[in-house]
Amino acid sequence: MENKKNRIVYIVLIILFAYFLENCTTAKDTIAKKTGTQLWSENCIRCHNIPTPVDFSDPQWQTIVLHMQVRANLTAIEAEKIVDFMKNSN
Repeated sequence: MENKKNRIVYIVLIILFAYFLENCTTAKDTIAKKTGTQLWSENCIRCHNIPTPVDFSDPQWQTIVLHMQVRANLTAIEAEKIVDFMKNSN
């Protein structure tokens, strides 16, 4: 009887692990599909008014986004897309 309970617990754990693994992959895929414009508008407004791309120069944007990558917990890909958007919108 104990072995049957253990097997059931293992099966449930495997199913839960697979579920969470799939959701993590889906979240990464969703972020990867977003444009720099989307990431900029979704992330920057969380804490402050959104600056426009013309507010700062390209080198300044590079520094600002590097700083905000740490503060806003952005991935490297998100930060790169945001920097590209800001530089190309000047």
